[in-house]
Amino acid sequence: MKCKWYHILLSLVAASGCQQLYDAPVKPMATGYLVVEGFISDGTTTIQLSRTTMLSDTSTSVYEDGAQITVESNGSDSFALSGSGNGVYSNAIVVLNKSEQYRLRIQTAAGEIYVSDFESLKATPQIDSVSWAREDGGVQIFATTHDPLDTSRYFYWTYSATWEFHSDYVSSLSFIMNNVTGQLYGVRYKYPDGHEDSSVYRCWSNLPSSSILINSTENVSPDVVYQQPLMFIPQGSQQLSVLFSILVNQYSISKGAYQFFQQLKNNTEQLGTIFDPLPSGLQGNIHCLTNTAETVVGFVDVSNLQQQRIFIANSQVPDWDYIYVGCVLDTLSNDSTDLSKVTFENVLPIAFVGNSMGQFTESSSDCIDCTLTGSNVKPTFWP
Repeated sequence: MKCKWYHILLSLVAASGCQQLYDAPVKPMATGYLVVEGFISDGTTTIQLSRTTMLSDTSTSVYEDGAQITVESNGSDSFALSGSGNGVYSNAIVVLNKSEQYRLRIQTAAGEIYVSDFESLKATPQIDSVSWAREDGGVQIFATTHDPLDTSRYFYWTYSATWEFHSDYVSSLSFIMNNVTGQLYGVRYKYPDGHEDSSVYRCWSNLPSSSILINSTENVSPDVVYQQPLMFIPQGSQQLSVLFSILVNQYSISKGAYQFFQQLKNNTEQLGTIFDPLPSGLQGNIHCLTNTAETVVGFVDVSNLQQQRIFIANSQVPDWDYIYVGCVLDTLSNDSTDLSKVTFENVLPIAFVGNSMGQFTESSSDCIDCTLTGSNVKPTFWP
């Protein structure tokens, strides 16, 4: 889960026949608390550190880099995590022993030391299926799982969505510049051999999960979660304009972790009306040793990771009707008068006079250059 953490401030507003400005005698809450996200897991363990900010702060997230993070057991095992920027630390060769308990030890660049409680390894059942269905014109994605041992009563999911998209138009011309004056005086084919360049036409985007996705089978028998909603793709979204993929991560978590995430979900996703639950203090399993009174946000559990990936093609969702918004073409003559009007970098052919180009069309760069909103580096798992 990658999300920005805020302190939630509440105010009560009373409305009557006349209104007066009321300056409530409430001091702003402290901020800058450490936030710890992630799981200790067999194989790859990834943890992200950040700091809380005020709700009014709309700037980017405040990540905690330069820390030293270690996974340690109540025996003799120890695994160091390496930082890769944006508060992310990982180790791809963590090997957990079922007979031992594990915790996280963090030392920040400022010398503050934090530890999580020792937790036992939870075995996560396999994902039975990741499925989808058309709902409300869009596409709803689900996960289904079951535990034949009837021991996994609390579940947590994250996902990473990736999709291919194309520019509205293919750019096949380039400008001819005077090397001495630097002035534009014509246009020509970028590729004399007739092959068009797809480097600004075919791109990919990514979206990590941001909602808290949990479920409990505590009062259900057998231990089955059927079609847990994960992600909804609205009708006409770019995500299904060509090809879409989602990688689903599933964890079996403890009851304490489930209660923490349920409380966090209530505090962050269900506030907004008088009927919503009131925000409450989050009690995780991470503590500051150098300042025992300091608030720390997070719950680090120990669990095996199960994954499953699916692809959905645009051809599988008839009448998707993805439309590029605001992409228009202007027609110009290939002469110095019209060339002086060119304000965009990308141009397209339209007509020829004899062996020379008589006219061409232009459009805004974001309609022709997909790298302005995505990456043209093909993912390694892409078909």
